[in-house]
Amino acid sequence: MRKPAPKASKKTGAAKKAVKRPVRKAAKKAAVKSVVKTAVKKVPKPVVREPALPAPAKIKPVTRLVHGRTLVDDYAWLRATNWRKVLRNPGTLPKPIRTFLETENKYADAVLKPVRDLRRELVKEMRGRMKEDDSDVPTPDGPWTYFSRFRKGAQHPYVCRRPRDGGKESILLNCEELAEGKPFFDLASATHAPCHKLMAWSADVRGSEYYAIKVRDLATGKNLRDTLRDTDGDVVWSADSAGFFYVLMDDNHRPCRVYFHRLGDAQANDRLVFEEKDSRWFVRIGETQSGDFATIEIEDHETSETLLIDLHKPDAPLIVVEPRQPKLQYEVNHHCDKLYILTNADGCDDFKIVEAPLASPGKANWLDVAPYQKGRMITGCVAFARHLVRTELQDGLPRIVVRDIASGAEHAIAFDEEAYDLDLEEVLEFETNEMRFGFSSMKTPHEVWAYNMQSRERTLLKRQTIPSGHKPEKYVTRRIFAKAHDGELVPISLLYSTETKLNGRAPMLLEAYGSYGSAFEAHFSSVRFSLVDRGFVYAVAHVRGGTDKGWSWYLDGKLDKKINTFRDYISSARALIDEGYTAEGRVIGLGGSAGGLLMGAVANMAPELFAGIIADVPFVDTLNTMLDDTLPLTPPEWLEWGNPILDESAFNAIAAYSPYDNVSAQDYPPILIEGGLTDPRVTYWEPAKWVAKLRANMTGGGPIMLRTNMDAGHGGASGRFDRLRELAVEYAFALWAVQRKPVKTKKAKP
Repeated sequence: MRKPAPKASKKTGAAKKAVKRPVRKAAKKAAVKSVVKTAVKKVPKPVVREPALPAPAKIKPVTRLVHGRTLVDDYAWLRATNWRKVLRNPGTLPKPIRTFLETENKYADAVLKPVRDLRRELVKEMRGRMKEDDSDVPTPDGPWTYFSRFRKGAQHPYVCRRPRDGGKESILLNCEELAEGKPFFDLASATHAPCHKLMAWSADVRGSEYYAIKVRDLATGKNLRDTLRDTDGDVVWSADSAGFFYVLMDDNHRPCRVYFHRLGDAQANDRLVFEEKDSRWFVRIGETQSGDFATIEIEDHETSETLLIDLHKPDAPLIVVEPRQPKLQYEVNHHCDKLYILTNADGCDDFKIVEAPLASPGKANWLDVAPYQKGRMITGCVAFARHLVRTELQDGLPRIVVRDIASGAEHAIAFDEEAYDLDLEEVLEFETNEMRFGFSSMKTPHEVWAYNMQSRERTLLKRQTIPSGHKPEKYVTRRIFAKAHDGELVPISLLYSTETKLNGRAPMLLEAYGSYGSAFEAHFSSVRFSLVDRGFVYAVAHVRGGTDKGWSWYLDGKLDKKINTFRDYISSARALIDEGYTAEGRVIGLGGSAGGLLMGAVANMAPELFAGIIADVPFVDTLNTMLDDTLPLTPPEWLEWGNPILDESAFNAIAAYSPYDNVSAQDYPPILIEGGLTDPRVTYWEPAKWVAKLRANMTGGGPIMLRTNMDAGHGGASGRFDRLRELAVEYAFALWAVQRKPVKTKKAKP
């Protein structure tokens, strides 16, 4: 994503699972005896001549002078002047642009026609590893347990509950029915009221991330008349269940106003609770684990501020925890008469936890609870009635620490694998000794554990089922380090079959992200085995720009140091080649959104590394986007990339790596580029312009393919099987690219 995903609000476990979007990190289960040869057999040899290229995109130069430098954009016309309207109604896209995108889709389909059967095979394999009638672990709350489940063959889930002491299941939302006839349907949240009689649910039917909130009577199964449009999808109920708080998006797709909606009122009559007028800030709402307060969080990429709303007195004045101060970040948990606050105050870049009295919560009264330790990054915390739970990264690996609030005694939960993922699962109650956590590694399917924080007893609640079979012992996970250009050590997580011969010729998929401080977890993904069982080494480079090695790892990969992200990736690829895991020209690069920017940059900097590149919703028109303060995400993003409008040094830094601006007369590897027409984060014209410029300037190589989903946005297709079909295109491309030899391409006449 171009900007970090919003934090999950307190919702049913059902909603949490329903909202979870796929990360295109992909991967088959097969007999693997001469694995690489198997891959070659399965992928048809390319035809002698590939399809004719589409007619070159029209050149309509737009020129401007910035900091004394003339910028010429030949393909600016691909940005629709009515792009805001297109987000809400894709049918309003101007015909010349629609024709361009549809022509590109047809060309990509024609190029990939030889692997059409392989794509079907991959989808079948991926579905074979999916338990189609799967269900969440039920999450207790009061007299009920809430969960979501799928029926076999369904694209979308049921949101359900049953009595806590057992009994008949009730279906609260049938998302398969709600999605019927719609090309796109994304459930953002399903949040039951404290009375358990009502549920507010929100959905997007365009892919543009404008969510409509509706309210369902759980006794009758019918929606009330209340419908709130243009929201970010999150809801926090008042304690009396008479209404709820929500965030409204403005015309520039910026979440900026918090309203309170009283059931039965028209949206126009909702009470404005808070408004942020500065376009550099985003607003979101959440709920404390105690259920006593809603939080209004105002933040950019460096600073945050939290306001509290008493849910028992929704009309009471807002409580400001600590007024915003430059580069001060904090998150708030409520516990009885005090707050627990995760913060970077006092120069604690890797964060610490402090406590403060609820009556006077300002920074002057903050006292350390989990003091700052260099090299240990605290990534989150949750306060229960008797325990404080925090997640942290120690030596680049996650662990969970439980603190007894009364005694201050602490103990940690950790695992012994070289690379793994560990996170907190949602718990809806405050008065409990039970927390839940999820564990997986790149070869170990996801597990959900209940953990008694008092007795320290672990209970396995669920292990991910792989119907077609999965044996972790048949695979190897490793964590190695690559030496970067400046001596820093870049972690790399690896997954491969025990039968793959590491003879320096194995094909490799190397994925990375490296922006916004997002750590890239070494988690399990069943789809990846469609490549791994065909002889691929699957690798994740934990490059700078993320927080995989702490906050300084993030700071060292942003603004004027962004080049480190790209150089780390190249160093990782070179190290893997030198160690014999793969070879030059055998690497498939994969990155999405800001990771797609990474793909665009390394395609310019080191094209010789790649057999192919997959760039998913790629943020490649970086300079033009950061120069346009009318785009909704641009002003907040200046803290991540720099403000090239006012700062010449920022302009020069971005201009030096912006993929679109650095396309050159050189050979490029085959590149599969994917976009979404209603994407508000990386607008569709960024990948479209990039394709046009690559084709006009490259001296050879390719082909360059653009696939635009005309019915979806940043997250791609919304149905779970539709997502598999998208992944199958990417994996078929990867398998095709590593065994393909360059062929002559018939160029279209201008």
